[in-house]
Amino acid sequence: MADTDLIPVTVLTGYLGAGKTTLLNRILSEQHGKKYAVVINEFGELGVDNDLVVDTDEEVFEMNNGCICCTVRGDLIRIVGGLMKRRDKFDGIIIETTGLANPAPVAQTFFVDDTVRAKTRLDAIITVVDAKHLPQRLADSHEAEDQIAFADVIVLNKTDLVTPEELAAVEAQIRKINQFAHIHHAQKANVPIAELLNQGAFDLNRVLAHTPGFLTEDDHEHNDDIASMSFEAENPIDPERFNAWIGALLAEKGQDLLRTKGILSYAGDDRRFAFQAVHMIADGDFIGPWKEGEPRTSRIVFIGRNLNRPQLRRGFESCQAA
Repeated sequence: MADTDLIPVTVLTGYLGAGKTTLLNRILSEQHGKKYAVVINEFGELGVDNDLVVDTDEEVFEMNNGCICCTVRGDLIRIVGGLMKRRDKFDGIIIETTGLANPAPVAQTFFVDDTVRAKTRLDAIITVVDAKHLPQRLADSHEAEDQIAFADVIVLNKTDLVTPEELAAVEAQIRKINQFAHIHHAQKANVPIAELLNQGAFDLNRVLAHTPGFLTEDDHEHNDDIASMSFEAENPIDPERFNAWIGALLAEKGQDLLRTKGILSYAGDDRRFAFQAVHMIADGDFIGPWKEGEPRTSRIVFIGRNLNRPQLRRGFESCQAA
């Protein structure tokens, strides 16, 4: 199945009160010409034991603008499997996590189950952040920091409640945790829906378009709890070497590696290989050919705790084909 045939899945997260529901309600009510199946995790079991229990008789119903909505009280894989039987009814799936949840178990679902993987692709993790209260949340909540670290896209909400100086300070805090996510400033989550959904946001080429200099950041270690690092290789990557290295790395350091993602140029192949992992659960596939004249540079990003920059760089560079 071509990547374009896979159903894009967006995980919507953010701390309590940040504005997730406001954003979700906009997606459900605006006339944007798309239909989305929406799965809502109200209780928080995902962050604790990754076990949701659902009433299988619960009907999935269609909203007045074409969105399908169901309340998650059950196994996410089973819900997605049920949605697949209604594949012609929607263009994408949105999963809203509880405000206290770590989004990792939700994202991992789309890597670990073969049936789900065969029909869906994790498009992006979107984190909604409260510009007014983020400094306090980062001081008292590990989850708020993790939600930012996992994000591909950040909606920096309630910007009307802070001064320009406060906003700049908040954005600097976000960048210390995750320098790669694209940040949208918002009031009442008023980001155009088309800029959030079906963006292929883990694609590093898209990251480069928004943050051209991120690969040339100074090579210094952060003292902060979470750091983000990126590396690139000019020569083609040997897939066997890469698989052996990344497999061993994730097995040993997976708990500390929140997000890993990259675009790789494999030796002897004209297609771009997209790789991503959440903790130690990884997935990857080809996403179409390199464009004519495009430099076939392999790039990889790590976001996590206790990262060893020289070790990661040596490991990635050792994956280059002889």
